[in-house]
Amino acid sequence: MSALTTSSDGFLLHGEPFRIISGAMHYFRIHPDQWADRLRKARLMGLNTVETYVPWNLHQPDPDGPLDLDGLLDLPRYLRLAQAEGLHVLLRPGPYICAEWDGGGLPSWLTEDPDIRLRTSDPRFTDALDRYLDLLLPPLLPHLAASGGPVIAVQVENEYGAYGTDTAYLEHLAQSLRSRGIDELLFTCDQANPEHLKAGGLPGTFATATFGSKVAHSLEQLRAHQPEGPLMCAEFWIGWFDHWGEPHHVRDAADAAADLDRLLSAGASVNIYMFHGGTNFAFTNGANHDHAYAPIVTSYDYDAALTESGDPGPKYHAFREVIARHAPVPEEPVPAPGAKLPLTTVELDRRAPLLPHATALAKPVRADADPVTMNELELRAGYVLYRTTVPVAADGLLHFAGGVGDRAQVFVDGAPVGVLERERHEETLPVRVPHPGATLDVLVENMGGVNYGPRIGAPKGLLGPVTFNGTALHGWDCHPLTLDNLSAVPFAPTSDDAPTDAGPAFHQGTFEVGTPADTFLSLPGWTKGQAWVNGFHLGRYWNRGPQRTLYVPAPVLRPGANELVLLELQATTGTRALLTDTPDLGPVNP
Repeated sequence: MSALTTSSDGFLLHGEPFRIISGAMHYFRIHPDQWADRLRKARLMGLNTVETYVPWNLHQPDPDGPLDLDGLLDLPRYLRLAQAEGLHVLLRPGPYICAEWDGGGLPSWLTEDPDIRLRTSDPRFTDALDRYLDLLLPPLLPHLAASGGPVIAVQVENEYGAYGTDTAYLEHLAQSLRSRGIDELLFTCDQANPEHLKAGGLPGTFATATFGSKVAHSLEQLRAHQPEGPLMCAEFWIGWFDHWGEPHHVRDAADAAADLDRLLSAGASVNIYMFHGGTNFAFTNGANHDHAYAPIVTSYDYDAALTESGDPGPKYHAFREVIARHAPVPEEPVPAPGAKLPLTTVELDRRAPLLPHATALAKPVRADADPVTMNELELRAGYVLYRTTVPVAADGLLHFAGGVGDRAQVFVDGAPVGVLERERHEETLPVRVPHPGATLDVLVENMGGVNYGPRIGAPKGLLGPVTFNGTALHGWDCHPLTLDNLSAVPFAPTSDDAPTDAGPAFHQGTFEVGTPADTFLSLPGWTKGQAWVNGFHLGRYWNRGPQRTLYVPAPVLRPGANELVLLELQATTGTRALLTDTPDLGPVNP
Protein backbone atom coordinates (compact mmCIF):
# COMPACT_ATOMS: atom_id res chain seq x y z
CA MET A 1 0.00 0.00 0.00
CA SER A 2 1.30 3.45 -0.93
CA ALA A 3 2.50 5.59 1.97
CA LEU A 4 1.78 8.75 -0.07
CA THR A 5 -1.80 9.21 -1.25
CA THR A 6 -3.85 12.01 -2.74
CA SER A 7 -7.06 13.56 -1.46
CA SER A 8 -9.20 16.44 -2.60
CA ASP A 9 -7.23 18.71 -0.27
CA GLY A 10 -3.69 17.56 -1.05
CA PHE A 11 -1.25 14.79 -0.27
CA LEU A 12 -1.44 12.49 2.74
CA LEU A 13 1.71 10.76 3.97
CA HIS A 14 0.89 7.87 6.29
CA GLY A 15 -2.54 9.46 6.62
CA GLU A 16 -1.27 12.90 7.64
CA PRO A 17 -1.41 16.08 5.48
CA PHE A 18 1.86 16.56 3.62
CA ARG A 19 3.23 19.01 1.10
CA ILE A 20 6.18 17.96 -1.06
CA ILE A 21 8.94 20.59 -1.05
CA SER A 22 11.60 18.86 -3.06
CA GLY A 23 14.81 19.58 -4.94
CA ALA A 24 16.40 17.73 -7.83
CA MET A 25 19.83 16.27 -7.20
CA HIS A 26 21.17 13.48 -9.40
CA TYR A 27 23.43 11.07 -7.53
CA PHE A 28 25.27 10.15 -10.74
CA ARG A 29 26.42 13.76 -11.21
CA ILE A 30 27.95 14.05 -7.72
CA HIS A 31 31.01 12.32 -6.29
CA PRO A 32 29.62 9.67 -3.88
CA ASP A 33 31.80 10.93 -1.04
CA GLN A 34 29.87 14.22 -1.29
CA TRP A 35 26.33 12.81 -1.29
CA ALA A 36 25.86 13.19 2.46
CA ASP A 37 27.03 16.82 2.38
CA ARG A 38 24.65 17.75 -0.43
CA LEU A 39 21.71 15.99 1.22
CA ARG A 40 22.37 17.79 4.50
CA LYS A 41 22.35 21.12 2.67
CA ALA A 42 19.05 20.18 1.03
CA ARG A 43 17.46 19.66 4.43
CA LEU A 44 18.92 22.88 5.80
CA MET A 45 17.37 24.88 2.94
CA GLY A 46 14.00 23.60 4.08
CA LEU A 47 13.44 20.73 1.65
CA ASN A 48 11.67 17.64 2.93
CA THR A 49 12.25 15.60 -0.23
CA VAL A 50 14.86 15.14 -2.95
CA GLU A 51 14.32 13.90 -6.48
CA THR A 52 16.59 11.92 -8.75
CA TYR A 53 16.52 10.37 -12.18
CA VAL A 54 17.99 6.89 -12.77
CA PRO A 55 20.20 6.56 -15.90
CA TRP A 56 19.55 3.24 -17.63
CA ASN A 57 22.60 3.62 -19.88
CA LEU A 58 25.03 3.70 -16.95
CA HIS A 59 23.33 1.08 -14.81
CA GLN A 60 23.08 -1.43 -17.68
CA PRO A 61 25.85 -0.67 -20.18
CA ASP A 62 25.73 -4.24 -21.53
CA PRO A 63 22.39 -5.82 -22.47
CA ASP A 64 23.52 -9.19 -21.14
CA GLY A 65 25.58 -7.95 -18.22
CA PRO A 66 24.76 -7.40 -14.56
CA LEU A 67 23.35 -4.20 -13.11
CA ASP A 68 26.03 -1.70 -12.07
CA LEU A 69 25.37 -0.32 -8.57
CA ASP A 70 28.94 0.55 -7.64
CA GLY A 71 30.55 3.87 -6.69
CA LEU A 72 28.85 6.75 -8.44
CA LEU A 73 25.93 4.40 -9.24
CA ASP A 74 25.29 3.02 -5.74
CA LEU A 75 21.68 4.15 -5.67
CA PRO A 76 20.73 2.05 -2.60
CA ARG A 77 23.45 3.82 -0.60
CA TYR A 78 22.21 7.21 -1.81
CA LEU A 79 18.70 6.32 -0.67
CA ARG A 80 20.00 5.24 2.74
CA LEU A 81 21.83 8.55 3.11
CA ALA A 82 18.72 10.50 2.16
CA GLN A 83 16.70 8.65 4.76
CA ALA A 84 19.38 9.20 7.39
CA GLU A 85 19.07 12.93 6.72
CA GLY A 86 15.29 12.72 7.20
CA LEU A 87 14.50 13.30 3.52
CA HIS A 88 11.92 11.59 1.36
CA VAL A 89 12.73 10.68 -2.26
CA LEU A 90 10.94 11.04 -5.59
CA LEU A 91 12.37 8.37 -7.89
CA ARG A 92 12.31 8.90 -11.65
CA PRO A 93 13.56 5.68 -13.32
CA GLY A 94 12.57 6.66 -16.85
CA PRO A 95 13.28 4.63 -18.87
CA TYR A 96 13.87 7.93 -20.69
CA ILE A 97 15.17 10.74 -18.48
CA CYS A 98 16.24 13.57 -20.86
CA ALA A 99 18.25 15.47 -18.19
CA GLU A 100 20.71 16.82 -20.79
CA TRP A 101 22.27 13.39 -20.34
CA ASP A 102 23.93 11.23 -23.00
CA GLY A 103 21.15 9.67 -25.08
CA GLY A 104 18.52 10.79 -22.59
CA GLY A 105 19.59 7.83 -20.44
CA LEU A 106 18.64 5.21 -23.03
CA PRO A 107 21.49 2.72 -23.59
CA SER A 108 23.31 2.89 -26.91
CA TRP A 109 22.99 -0.87 -27.41
CA LEU A 110 19.24 -0.26 -27.63
CA THR A 111 19.09 3.02 -29.53
CA GLU A 112 21.55 1.93 -32.22
CA ASP A 113 18.91 -0.32 -33.82
CA PRO A 114 16.94 2.04 -36.11
CA ASP A 115 14.09 -0.47 -36.42
CA ILE A 116 13.22 -0.36 -32.71
CA ARG A 117 10.52 2.20 -32.00
CA LEU A 118 11.85 3.78 -28.86
CA ARG A 119 9.47 4.75 -26.05
CA THR A 120 6.57 2.82 -27.56
CA SER A 121 4.84 -0.51 -27.01
CA ASP A 122 7.14 -2.08 -29.62
CA PRO A 123 7.90 -5.45 -27.96
CA ARG A 124 11.60 -5.09 -28.76
CA PHE A 125 11.66 -1.96 -26.61
CA THR A 126 9.37 -3.13 -23.81
CA ASP A 127 11.13 -6.52 -23.55
CA ALA A 128 14.47 -4.77 -23.03
CA LEU A 129 12.84 -2.40 -20.55
CA ASP A 130 11.30 -5.26 -18.57
CA ARG A 131 14.63 -7.08 -18.37
CA TYR A 132 16.19 -3.88 -17.00
CA LEU A 133 13.45 -3.43 -14.41
CA ASP A 134 13.94 -7.07 -13.37
CA LEU A 135 17.49 -6.07 -12.42
CA LEU A 136 16.91 -2.54 -11.12
CA LEU A 137 13.89 -2.85 -8.87
CA PRO A 138 14.69 -5.73 -6.47
CA PRO A 139 17.57 -3.87 -4.72
CA LEU A 140 15.35 -0.77 -4.48
CA LEU A 141 12.24 -2.37 -2.98
CA PRO A 142 13.57 -2.22 0.62
CA HIS A 143 13.86 1.55 0.19
CA LEU A 144 10.19 2.15 -0.61
CA ALA A 145 8.19 4.01 2.04
CA ALA A 146 5.85 1.04 2.41
CA SER A 147 8.89 -0.94 3.59
CA GLY A 148 10.10 1.83 5.88
CA GLY A 149 12.31 3.52 3.27
CA PRO A 150 12.40 7.07 1.88
CA VAL A 151 10.91 6.59 -1.62
CA ILE A 152 7.36 7.99 -1.56
CA ALA A 153 6.59 8.23 -5.30
CA VAL A 154 7.85 6.84 -8.60
CA GLN A 155 7.52 8.52 -11.99
CA VAL A 156 6.15 6.78 -15.09
CA GLU A 157 8.23 7.80 -18.15
CA ASN A 158 9.23 11.47 -18.47
CA GLU A 159 7.49 14.31 -20.31
CA TYR A 160 6.05 11.71 -22.65
CA GLY A 161 3.48 14.13 -24.03
CA ALA A 162 6.28 15.99 -25.82
CA TYR A 163 7.23 12.77 -27.62
CA GLY A 164 4.39 10.34 -28.27
CA THR A 165 0.79 9.27 -27.81
CA ASP A 166 1.19 5.53 -27.16
CA THR A 167 -0.98 5.11 -24.08
CA ALA A 168 -0.56 1.34 -24.31
CA TYR A 169 3.15 1.85 -23.69
CA LEU A 170 2.51 3.97 -20.59
CA GLU A 171 0.08 1.35 -19.33
CA HIS A 172 2.69 -1.35 -19.88
CA LEU A 173 5.29 0.64 -17.98
CA ALA A 174 2.97 1.33 -15.05
CA GLN A 175 2.00 -2.34 -14.87
CA SER A 176 5.67 -3.38 -15.09
CA LEU A 177 6.40 -1.23 -12.05
CA ARG A 178 3.40 -2.51 -10.11
CA SER A 179 4.00 -6.18 -10.91
CA ARG A 180 7.59 -5.88 -9.66
CA GLY A 181 6.61 -4.56 -6.26
CA ILE A 182 6.31 -0.78 -6.68
CA ASP A 183 3.32 0.02 -4.46
CA GLU A 184 4.09 3.70 -4.00
CA LEU A 185 2.26 6.55 -5.71
CA LEU A 186 2.91 6.59 -9.47
CA PHE A 187 2.95 9.93 -11.28
CA THR A 188 3.54 11.39 -14.71
CA CYS A 189 5.07 14.76 -15.54
CA ASP A 190 4.53 16.84 -18.65
CA GLN A 191 4.94 20.38 -19.84
CA ALA A 192 2.03 22.54 -18.74
CA ASN A 193 -0.08 22.64 -21.86
CA PRO A 194 -3.24 20.68 -22.67
CA GLU A 195 -1.78 18.66 -25.54
CA HIS A 196 1.24 17.44 -23.61
CA LEU A 197 -0.70 16.72 -20.42
CA LYS A 198 -3.26 14.69 -22.37
CA ALA A 199 -0.75 12.72 -24.44
CA GLY A 200 1.56 12.05 -21.50
CA GLY A 201 -1.09 11.32 -18.93
CA LEU A 202 -2.40 7.95 -17.85
CA PRO A 203 -5.88 7.43 -16.38
CA GLY A 204 -5.66 6.67 -12.69
CA THR A 205 -2.12 7.99 -12.43
CA PHE A 206 -1.37 11.28 -10.67
CA ALA A 207 -0.35 14.02 -13.14
CA THR A 208 2.19 16.77 -12.50
CA ALA A 209 3.43 19.63 -14.68
CA THR A 210 6.81 21.16 -15.52
CA PHE A 211 7.40 24.88 -15.89
CA GLY A 212 9.65 27.69 -14.69
CA SER A 213 7.41 30.76 -14.84
CA LYS A 214 3.81 31.82 -15.52
CA VAL A 215 2.88 30.02 -12.35
CA ALA A 216 -0.82 30.88 -12.19
CA HIS A 217 -1.42 30.01 -15.85
CA SER A 218 0.54 26.75 -15.59
CA LEU A 219 -1.37 25.65 -12.50
CA GLU A 220 -4.64 26.50 -14.26
CA GLN A 221 -3.64 24.25 -17.16
CA LEU A 222 -2.83 21.44 -14.76
CA ARG A 223 -6.11 21.91 -12.86
CA ALA A 224 -8.08 21.83 -16.11
CA HIS A 225 -6.44 18.52 -16.94
CA GLN A 226 -6.80 17.09 -13.41
CA PRO A 227 -9.85 18.66 -11.74
CA GLU A 228 -9.25 17.14 -8.29
CA GLY A 229 -6.37 16.42 -5.98
CA PRO A 230 -3.09 18.18 -5.22
CA LEU A 231 -1.29 20.48 -7.62
CA MET A 232 2.38 19.81 -8.19
CA CYS A 233 5.14 21.24 -10.34
CA ALA A 234 7.49 18.28 -10.78
CA GLU A 235 10.16 20.44 -12.42
CA PHE A 236 10.26 24.08 -11.38
CA TRP A 237 13.03 25.33 -13.65
CA ILE A 238 15.15 27.87 -11.77
CA GLY A 239 18.07 28.03 -14.21
CA TRP A 240 19.11 26.38 -17.44
CA PHE A 241 21.82 24.32 -19.11
CA ASP A 242 24.59 25.47 -21.45
CA HIS A 243 25.73 24.40 -24.92
CA TRP A 244 29.28 24.83 -26.13
CA GLY A 245 29.62 28.14 -27.96
CA GLU A 246 26.67 29.82 -26.23
CA PRO A 247 26.54 32.16 -23.22
CA HIS A 248 26.26 30.77 -19.70
CA HIS A 249 22.62 30.81 -18.60
CA VAL A 250 21.61 32.35 -15.28
CA ARG A 251 18.34 33.45 -13.72
CA ASP A 252 17.96 36.21 -11.18
CA ALA A 253 17.53 34.75 -7.68
CA ALA A 254 14.82 37.22 -6.71
CA ASP A 255 12.82 36.40 -9.84
CA ALA A 256 13.02 32.65 -9.21
CA ALA A 257 12.20 33.11 -5.52
CA ALA A 258 9.12 35.19 -6.36
CA ASP A 259 7.80 32.41 -8.59
CA LEU A 260 8.56 29.82 -5.92
CA ASP A 261 6.54 31.92 -3.48
CA ARG A 262 3.65 32.05 -5.96
CA LEU A 263 3.74 28.27 -6.26
CA LEU A 264 3.72 27.65 -2.53
CA SER A 265 1.13 30.38 -1.90
CA ALA A 266 -1.17 28.54 -4.30
CA GLY A 267 -0.91 25.48 -2.07
CA ALA A 268 1.04 23.51 -4.66
CA SER A 269 3.83 21.04 -4.05
CA VAL A 270 7.10 21.56 -5.88
CA ASN A 271 10.29 19.93 -7.03
CA ILE A 272 12.98 22.56 -7.66
CA TYR A 273 14.96 21.73 -10.79
CA MET A 274 17.82 21.87 -9.98
CA PHE A 275 18.57 22.18 -6.27
CA HIS A 276 22.09 20.96 -7.07
CA GLY A 277 23.12 20.31 -10.65
CA GLY A 278 26.53 18.69 -10.34
CA THR A 279 28.75 17.69 -13.24
CA ASN A 280 28.61 15.70 -16.47
CA PHE A 281 31.76 13.77 -15.64
CA ALA A 282 33.62 11.77 -18.29
CA PHE A 283 31.58 11.33 -21.50
CA THR A 284 28.09 11.64 -19.99
CA ASN A 285 26.86 14.98 -21.35
CA GLY A 286 23.96 15.01 -23.77
CA ALA A 287 23.18 17.18 -26.77
CA ASN A 288 20.27 18.83 -28.51
CA HIS A 289 19.59 18.71 -32.23
CA ASP A 290 16.93 21.04 -33.55
CA HIS A 291 18.26 22.83 -36.62
CA ALA A 292 21.83 21.88 -35.76
CA TYR A 293 23.64 19.57 -33.39
CA ALA A 294 24.48 21.34 -30.09
CA PRO A 295 26.38 19.44 -27.36
CA ILE A 296 25.99 20.20 -23.65
CA VAL A 297 28.99 21.43 -21.64
CA THR A 298 30.65 19.45 -18.85
CA SER A 299 29.29 21.57 -16.01
CA TYR A 300 25.67 21.01 -15.00
CA ASP A 301 25.75 23.90 -12.54
CA TYR A 302 22.34 24.98 -13.92
CA ASP A 303 22.57 28.19 -11.85
CA ALA A 304 21.06 26.05 -9.10
CA ALA A 305 20.56 26.76 -5.40
CA LEU A 306 23.79 24.89 -4.65
CA THR A 307 26.66 25.63 -7.00
CA GLU A 308 28.42 22.87 -8.92
CA SER A 309 30.90 22.60 -6.05
CA GLY A 310 28.14 22.40 -3.44
CA ASP A 311 28.28 25.93 -2.04
CA PRO A 312 25.05 27.79 -1.18
CA GLY A 313 24.42 30.36 -3.90
CA PRO A 314 22.08 33.37 -4.01
CA LYS A 315 19.07 31.15 -4.74
CA TYR A 316 19.80 28.99 -1.69
CA HIS A 317 19.36 31.95 0.64
CA ALA A 318 16.39 33.38 -1.27
CA PHE A 319 14.58 30.04 -1.43
CA ARG A 320 15.18 29.33 2.25
CA GLU A 321 13.47 32.61 3.11
CA VAL A 322 10.52 31.77 0.86
CA ILE A 323 10.13 28.22 2.19
CA ALA A 324 10.18 29.54 5.76
CA ARG A 325 6.97 31.47 5.02
CA HIS A 326 5.17 28.24 4.16
CA ALA A 327 6.81 25.39 6.08
CA PRO A 328 9.20 24.77 8.96
CA VAL A 329 12.87 25.39 8.18
CA PRO A 330 15.66 24.00 10.38
CA GLU A 331 17.03 26.50 12.87
CA GLU A 332 20.60 25.42 12.14
CA PRO A 333 22.71 28.06 10.36
CA VAL A 334 23.13 28.16 6.59
CA PRO A 335 26.20 26.11 5.62
CA ALA A 336 29.36 28.06 4.87
CA PRO A 337 31.13 27.68 1.51
CA GLY A 338 33.45 24.70 1.40
CA ALA A 339 37.23 24.97 1.64
CA LYS A 340 39.12 25.46 -1.61
CA LEU A 341 42.60 24.35 -2.56
CA PRO A 342 45.25 27.09 -2.59
CA LEU A 343 46.23 28.35 -6.04
CA THR A 344 48.45 25.70 -7.61
CA THR A 345 50.42 25.57 -10.86
CA VAL A 346 50.83 22.19 -12.56
CA GLU A 347 53.75 21.72 -14.94
CA LEU A 348 52.87 19.19 -17.63
CA ASP A 349 56.36 17.95 -18.40
CA ARG A 350 55.65 14.53 -19.91
CA ARG A 351 53.80 13.77 -23.12
CA ALA A 352 52.84 11.06 -25.60
CA PRO A 353 51.44 11.74 -29.07
CA LEU A 354 48.22 9.88 -29.77
CA LEU A 355 48.49 8.96 -33.45
CA PRO A 356 51.63 6.80 -33.27
CA HIS A 357 50.48 5.09 -30.06
CA ALA A 358 46.82 4.45 -30.86
CA THR A 359 47.37 0.72 -31.23
CA ALA A 360 48.73 0.55 -27.68
CA LEU A 361 45.44 1.99 -26.43
CA ALA A 362 43.03 0.01 -28.58
CA LYS A 363 43.35 -3.03 -30.81
CA PRO A 364 42.20 -1.95 -34.27
CA VAL A 365 39.17 -3.47 -35.94
CA ARG A 366 39.71 -4.06 -39.65
CA ALA A 367 37.08 -2.86 -42.12
CA ASP A 368 38.09 -4.09 -45.55
CA ALA A 369 35.61 -1.86 -47.37
CA ASP A 370 34.07 1.30 -45.91
CA PRO A 371 34.75 2.49 -42.34
CA VAL A 372 32.32 1.30 -39.66
CA THR A 373 30.47 3.52 -37.22
CA MET A 374 31.12 3.77 -33.49
CA ASN A 375 27.85 1.92 -32.99
CA GLU A 376 29.08 -1.01 -35.09
CA LEU A 377 32.24 -1.00 -32.98
CA GLU A 378 30.02 -1.18 -29.86
CA LEU A 379 31.68 1.98 -28.57
CA ARG A 380 29.29 3.89 -26.31
CA ALA A 381 31.44 6.99 -25.89
CA GLY A 382 34.88 8.37 -26.61
CA TYR A 383 36.79 8.50 -29.89
CA VAL A 384 37.61 6.37 -32.89
CA LEU A 385 40.83 6.75 -34.84
CA TYR A 386 40.24 5.63 -38.43
CA ARG A 387 43.35 4.88 -40.51
CA THR A 388 43.87 4.00 -44.17
CA THR A 389 46.13 4.94 -47.07
CA VAL A 390 45.45 7.07 -50.14
CA PRO A 391 46.68 5.33 -53.32
CA VAL A 392 47.41 8.45 -55.40
CA ALA A 393 49.22 11.76 -54.96
CA ALA A 394 47.05 14.73 -55.84
CA ASP A 395 45.31 17.86 -54.68
CA GLY A 396 41.65 17.06 -54.24
CA LEU A 397 38.58 16.70 -52.12
CA LEU A 398 37.94 14.23 -49.33
CA HIS A 399 34.24 13.54 -49.09
CA PHE A 400 32.64 11.94 -46.03
CA ALA A 401 29.23 10.69 -47.17
CA GLY A 402 26.62 11.35 -44.51
CA GLY A 403 28.96 13.60 -42.54
CA VAL A 404 30.63 12.83 -39.24
CA GLY A 405 29.40 12.13 -35.73
CA ASP A 406 30.33 14.46 -34.21
CA ARG A 407 33.71 16.11 -34.84
CA ALA A 408 36.49 14.79 -37.07
CA GLN A 409 40.14 15.87 -37.22
CA VAL A 410 41.87 14.82 -40.43
CA PHE A 411 45.60 14.15 -40.81
CA VAL A 412 47.76 13.21 -43.80
CA ASP A 413 51.05 11.57 -42.79
CA GLY A 414 50.47 12.92 -39.29
CA ALA A 415 50.03 16.54 -40.39
CA PRO A 416 46.66 18.19 -39.61
CA VAL A 417 44.71 19.20 -42.70
CA GLY A 418 41.32 20.19 -41.29
CA VAL A 419 38.33 19.64 -39.04
CA LEU A 420 34.76 18.64 -39.88
CA GLU A 421 31.85 19.17 -37.48
CA ARG A 422 28.36 17.73 -37.43
CA GLU A 423 26.93 20.98 -36.09
CA ARG A 424 28.11 22.74 -39.24
CA HIS A 425 26.80 19.95 -41.54
CA GLU A 426 30.29 19.57 -43.04
CA GLU A 427 31.12 16.64 -45.34
CA THR A 428 33.96 17.79 -47.65
CA LEU A 429 37.56 18.85 -47.04
CA PRO A 430 40.23 19.96 -49.54
CA VAL A 431 43.55 18.15 -48.97
CA ARG A 432 46.92 17.63 -50.61
CA VAL A 433 48.18 14.05 -50.72
CA PRO A 434 51.96 14.35 -51.18
CA HIS A 435 52.72 10.82 -52.40
CA PRO A 436 50.97 7.54 -53.19
CA GLY A 437 50.33 5.47 -50.09
CA ALA A 438 50.15 8.47 -47.74
CA THR A 439 48.53 7.66 -44.40
CA LEU A 440 45.13 9.19 -43.80
CA ASP A 441 44.07 9.42 -40.15
CA VAL A 442 40.62 10.60 -39.08
CA LEU A 443 40.06 11.06 -35.35
CA VAL A 444 36.33 11.25 -34.63
CA GLU A 445 34.95 12.46 -31.30
CA ASN A 446 31.54 11.56 -29.92
CA MET A 447 30.51 14.90 -28.39
CA GLY A 448 27.44 13.48 -26.61
CA GLY A 449 24.26 11.66 -27.58
CA VAL A 450 21.13 13.66 -28.37
CA ASN A 451 18.86 13.60 -25.31
CA TYR A 452 15.61 15.12 -26.59
CA GLY A 453 13.41 14.56 -29.62
CA PRO A 454 13.47 12.12 -32.53
CA ARG A 455 17.26 12.08 -33.08
CA ILE A 456 18.08 10.01 -29.99
CA GLY A 457 20.37 7.21 -31.11
CA ALA A 458 21.79 9.07 -34.11
CA PRO A 459 24.96 7.19 -35.12
CA LYS A 460 28.47 8.34 -34.27
CA GLY A 461 31.82 8.04 -36.01
CA LEU A 462 32.25 8.03 -39.79
CA LEU A 463 28.74 7.65 -41.12
CA GLY A 464 29.32 6.41 -44.67
CA PRO A 465 31.85 5.85 -47.45
CA VAL A 466 34.88 8.12 -47.71
CA THR A 467 36.12 9.15 -51.16
CA PHE A 468 39.09 11.10 -52.50
CA ASN A 469 38.33 12.83 -55.79
CA GLY A 470 35.41 10.45 -56.22
CA THR A 471 37.34 7.23 -55.61
CA ALA A 472 36.31 5.22 -52.56
CA LEU A 473 38.94 4.65 -49.89
CA HIS A 474 38.82 1.13 -48.47
CA GLY A 475 40.81 -0.89 -45.97
CA TRP A 476 40.34 0.95 -42.67
CA ASP A 477 41.87 0.18 -39.29
CA CYS A 478 39.36 1.44 -36.72
CA HIS A 479 40.74 2.06 -33.21
CA PRO A 480 37.92 2.36 -30.59
CA LEU A 481 39.37 4.66 -27.93
CA THR A 482 37.35 4.36 -24.71
CA LEU A 483 40.10 6.10 -22.71
CA ASP A 484 38.92 4.38 -19.54
CA ASN A 485 42.44 3.17 -18.75
CA LEU A 486 45.46 5.34 -19.54
CA SER A 487 48.06 3.02 -18.02
CA ALA A 488 49.31 2.05 -21.48
CA VAL A 489 50.09 5.62 -22.50
CA PRO A 490 53.90 5.74 -23.00
CA PHE A 491 54.66 9.11 -21.42
CA ALA A 492 58.15 10.49 -21.93
CA PRO A 493 59.78 13.72 -20.72
CA THR A 494 59.01 16.75 -22.84
CA SER A 495 62.18 18.20 -24.34
CA ASP A 496 62.72 21.94 -24.10
CA ASP A 497 63.51 22.05 -27.83
CA ALA A 498 60.61 19.80 -28.85
CA PRO A 499 58.40 21.31 -31.56
CA THR A 500 54.94 22.53 -30.69
CA ASP A 501 52.47 19.67 -30.87
CA ALA A 502 50.71 19.65 -34.22
CA GLY A 503 48.30 16.88 -33.36
CA PRO A 504 46.55 15.17 -30.48
CA ALA A 505 48.75 14.22 -27.56
CA PHE A 506 48.54 13.20 -23.92
CA HIS A 507 50.24 15.48 -21.39
CA GLN A 508 51.06 14.51 -17.82
CA GLY A 509 52.14 16.45 -14.76
CA THR A 510 52.17 16.09 -10.99
CA PHE A 511 51.36 18.48 -8.18
CA GLU A 512 51.44 18.42 -4.39
CA VAL A 513 48.41 18.74 -2.13
CA GLY A 514 48.46 19.32 1.62
CA THR A 515 44.84 18.94 2.63
CA PRO A 516 42.48 17.92 -0.20
CA ALA A 517 39.79 20.49 -1.00
CA ASP A 518 37.64 21.43 -3.97
CA THR A 519 39.40 23.20 -6.80
CA PHE A 520 38.84 24.24 -10.41
CA LEU A 521 41.09 23.32 -13.34
CA SER A 522 41.93 26.26 -15.59
CA LEU A 523 43.73 25.63 -18.89
CA PRO A 524 44.99 28.85 -20.48
CA GLY A 525 46.83 28.10 -23.72
CA TRP A 526 45.03 24.78 -24.24
CA THR A 527 42.27 24.32 -26.81
CA LYS A 528 40.15 21.18 -26.61
CA GLY A 529 40.31 17.79 -25.00
CA GLN A 530 39.76 15.69 -21.88
CA ALA A 531 41.16 15.91 -18.34
CA TRP A 532 41.83 13.34 -15.63
CA VAL A 533 43.01 13.84 -12.04
CA ASN A 534 44.37 10.72 -10.35
CA GLY A 535 42.58 8.65 -12.96
CA PHE A 536 39.20 10.31 -12.30
CA HIS A 537 37.77 11.55 -15.60
CA LEU A 538 36.68 15.16 -15.07
CA GLY A 539 35.28 15.54 -18.58
CA ARG A 540 35.68 17.69 -21.67
CA TYR A 541 37.25 21.15 -21.92
CA TRP A 542 37.05 23.47 -24.92
CA ASN A 543 38.13 27.06 -25.30
CA ARG A 544 35.03 27.71 -27.40
CA GLY A 545 33.34 28.26 -24.05
CA PRO A 546 31.35 29.33 -22.24
CA GLN A 547 32.81 27.02 -19.58
CA ARG A 548 36.45 27.87 -18.82
CA THR A 549 37.20 25.74 -15.74
CA LEU A 550 36.50 22.13 -14.78
CA TYR A 551 35.34 21.25 -11.28
CA VAL A 552 37.72 18.95 -9.36
CA PRO A 553 35.92 17.40 -6.34
CA ALA A 554 37.97 17.25 -3.15
CA PRO A 555 37.61 13.43 -2.79
CA VAL A 556 39.47 12.99 -6.10
CA LEU A 557 42.60 14.50 -4.53
CA ARG A 558 44.93 12.95 -1.96
CA PRO A 559 47.57 14.33 0.39
CA GLY A 560 50.98 14.37 -1.28
CA ALA A 561 51.59 13.76 -4.99
CA ASN A 562 48.70 13.95 -7.44
CA GLU A 563 48.57 13.40 -11.21
CA LEU A 564 46.95 15.50 -13.93
CA VAL A 565 46.59 14.08 -17.45
CA LEU A 566 45.24 15.98 -20.44
CA LEU A 567 44.39 14.71 -23.89
CA GLU A 568 44.83 17.86 -25.97
CA LEU A 569 43.44 17.47 -29.48
CA GLN A 570 44.84 20.58 -31.17
CA ALA A 571 48.20 22.22 -31.62
CA THR A 572 49.17 23.80 -28.32
CA THR A 573 51.74 26.04 -26.75
CA GLY A 574 50.48 25.10 -23.30
CA THR A 575 52.92 23.59 -20.82
CA ARG A 576 51.12 24.24 -17.56
CA ALA A 577 47.68 24.18 -15.97
CA LEU A 578 46.28 26.10 -13.02
CA LEU A 579 44.17 24.97 -10.09
CA THR A 580 42.13 27.93 -8.90
CA ASP A 581 39.69 28.62 -6.07
CA THR A 582 36.99 30.14 -8.27
CA PRO A 583 34.92 28.60 -11.06
CA ASP A 584 34.58 30.31 -14.43
CA LEU A 585 31.48 29.14 -16.30
CA GLY A 586 31.76 31.93 -18.84
CA PRO A 587 29.98 35.15 -19.79
CA VAL A 588 26.29 35.05 -18.92
CA ASN A 589 23.31 35.33 -21.22
CA PRO A 590 22.06 38.89 -21.75
